[in-house]
Amino acid sequence: MPHSIDLVTTIAVSLGLALVLGFIAARVRMPPMIGYLLAGVLIGPFTPGFVADIELARQLADIGVMLLMFGVGLHFSLDDLLAVRKIAIPGALVQMSAAAALGVAMALFWGWDSGAAIVLGLALSVASTVVLLRALESRDAIHSINGRIAVGWLIVQDLVMVLVLVLLPTLAGMSGGGSWGLALAITLGKVAAFVAVMAAVGRRILPWLLWHVARTGSRELFTLCVVAAAVGAAYVAAVLFGVSFALGAFFAGMMMRESDLSHRAAEESLPLRDAFAVLFFVSVGMLFDPMILVAEPGKVLAIMAIVLVGTPGVAMALVLAFRYPLHSALVVGASLAQIGEFSFILAVLGSSLGLLPAEAQSLIVAAAILSISLNPLLFSTLRPAHAWLTRHSSFARGLESGPDALAQLPMSTAEQYLSGQIVLVGYGRVGRMIARALDENGVPYVVAEENRERVGELRRRSIPAVSGDAALPSVLIQAHIAKASMLIIATPDTVSVRRMAEIARRLNPAIEIAVRTHSEEEALLLQKERVGTVFYGEHELASAITRHALARRGIEAR
Repeated sequence: MPHSIDLVTTIAVSLGLALVLGFIAARVRMPPMIGYLLAGVLIGPFTPGFVADIELARQLADIGVMLLMFGVGLHFSLDDLLAVRKIAIPGALVQMSAAAALGVAMALFWGWDSGAAIVLGLALSVASTVVLLRALESRDAIHSINGRIAVGWLIVQDLVMVLVLVLLPTLAGMSGGGSWGLALAITLGKVAAFVAVMAAVGRRILPWLLWHVARTGSRELFTLCVVAAAVGAAYVAAVLFGVSFALGAFFAGMMMRESDLSHRAAEESLPLRDAFAVLFFVSVGMLFDPMILVAEPGKVLAIMAIVLVGTPGVAMALVLAFRYPLHSALVVGASLAQIGEFSFILAVLGSSLGLLPAEAQSLIVAAAILSISLNPLLFSTLRPAHAWLTRHSSFARGLESGPDALAQLPMSTAEQYLSGQIVLVGYGRVGRMIARALDENGVPYVVAEENRERVGELRRRSIPAVSGDAALPSVLIQAHIAKASMLIIATPDTVSVRRMAEIARRLNPAIEIAVRTHSEEEALLLQKERVGTVFYGEHELASAITRHALARRGIEAR
């Protein structure tokens, strides 16, 4: 019997063209997302040639949103957020408020109504988690303190945007009149009911279901279980509780994270999540009218100024206000100098609710394409820009070191910590295990750690510690590296290891250095460069480094 192949055609053309353009984008060192968006532009209604079925593309995009939000929930880490909560939570809230205010003011100046202005402002206030994580991973900086601050910052942004996606339909419905308080209370009540059900039932059922499906030994059943849970929870959230697909999928991911099999769930579902994410980005590209670049260049430049200058500028000022060094401010600023998936989701929702004009969608997509394209270039300039600023500007050097009490050891520090001590760089999981063993054996040490909150905690426990990046001479000088017996680099940021070792040997040619790393390949490379004695692993690594350090002092480790 004859039947329509519109769905097959839309998927085949979308994925095929996205593959080609994504590959080209990757080869020129740009995020593949740019290729996916351009694929949507080429098969959209605003360019000549083949035009995909827009309605089908939007339904596929809905599934893409569900799986994207499921992935966000599956990777949501409260511990990562709490580790940098004192800077990430207030910083993200203030930065989002400032960026949104700039966007709203600009849209009102153009004569847009208040609803469109608010949606535009919110869309410009949130950065892309996907782009940031890939940028940090490519530089092996995701576990550094700067990486943790940036990731924690985006976690807060994601949580705020989940709330916005829930409340926006209600607020849009109230624009024509009615009781704001009653409608908002009903919406929040539905959300609370859904969260309660997910916490009471989903938190038990989803991990239990995942475990029993895994026991069958069937890989396809396991993957099916994960995807069915994501889409099913999103559907239940929308149909029974009247809240968004996004919220349902996000909470399904959070509940599944409670399972010991969450890492396998993330791994097994990744190909399908990636495929539908590509379809989502393609569908967003179909909303973009390239003529906006010719018709409204001033508006495009104004939006780009908010994304590339306004948001990073506010974020950098906030990081410096929290007394973090200039390098941390530059990394966080660059991390936020782009917009991505949540901006698209918000634009699509705003359009479906009749809040955003077609012009606004094109402006948001244009800003996303341009900012994501420029972001890798911006990251590549951070190190030379930091070096140039600190070399030529006394003000920049002051921002790097700053009058911070935590950046130098107290004058009352005992002599045993100033000469012959061990300098321990990094106080994460490995660093804590090493420090615990050193304490048990009575070996004096000084900690150098970038996380100021962690340094403050160490000071309260009477442990000598200095705040700052140990790849800077000033930090190692404050740790009295010149008279130390050993330098142990326990930080997961292997990019700066060579600089730390070089500075330490320049200040103390006789010092012995022990280094942690993540892989045998990195270990061989560092050994070849004669950085020091290299260890890799985690618990075994901490034990090995500790035994090595104690043996040098004639102590047999327990």
